[in-house]
Amino acid sequence: MSGKQLFEMDEKRLVIGAMVTLSLATGVMVLMPYFFVKRITPPKDLKPYTVLEARGREIYVAQGCVYCHSQQPRDAKQAPDAKRGWGRVSVAGDYFYDSPHLLGTMRTGPDLFNIAARQPSKDWHLGHLYQPRAYTPGSIMPAYPFMFEVKKTQDVTKDDEVVNLPPEFAKAGETVVTKADAHALVAYLLALDHTYSPLPAIPVPGDEKNLSGDK
Repeated sequence: MSGKQLFEMDEKRLVIGAMVTLSLATGVMVLMPYFFVKRITPPKDLKPYTVLEARGREIYVAQGCVYCHSQQPRDAKQAPDAKRGWGRVSVAGDYFYDSPHLLGTMRTGPDLFNIAARQPSKDWHLGHLYQPRAYTPGSIMPAYPFMFEVKKTQDVTKDDEVVNLPPEFAKAGETVVTKADAHALVAYLLALDHTYSPLPAIPVPGDEKNLSGDK
C-alpha cells in the first residue's frame, strides 16, 4: 500500500476516525469526571431538602430563576464574589442533594448560593417576590403577583400568611396573603445557606496533646 493510499479518506476510515474521536472525548469529558466525583459525600452540616423545600425547588426551576441567578460563587481569580458577600467558593459536595444541579451561568441577578445567610427574613423574601422594587429600587426582577392573593383586610383569616409590604406599597383596605407556591419557593430560598465548612478540620501539630489535656 502506497503512502498516498494510506492517507486517502474513504467512508470506512472517516467513520472509524469519528468513532475513535467520540470515544476519546466521552472518556475525557464524561467517564473521567464521573470516576472523580462518584465518591463525593455531603459536608457534615449539609441537610437534605424537606418536602416543602423540594417543592420550592421545583417552582424555582419552573419559573426560570436559574436563567438569571447562579448558585456557584467563584474563585477570586475569576470574579470578586467574596467581596460581593456571596460566600466561599463552592465544592462538589455542596450539591450532593441537588438533582439536577442549578449552577447557572447568567448573573442578571445576584448569586443565590448563600441567599439565606445574606437575607434570612421570610417576610423580606415574600414581599420581594410580590414586588421586588419595594425592596430593591430599580430592580429588573419580574414580580410574581400570581403567587399571592389580594384580599379585603376584613376577609383575612388567622390561617392566612400575610405579606407585610412597606407602607408606600400597601393599599388601604387590602391585604396581600401568600399562596402555597410562594410559601414553598421561599422555604427553598431559606434553605440556601452554605456558610458551613465543606471540608474536615485540618489538625494542627500539638492539638492532639492539648485536646487530651496533657501539658
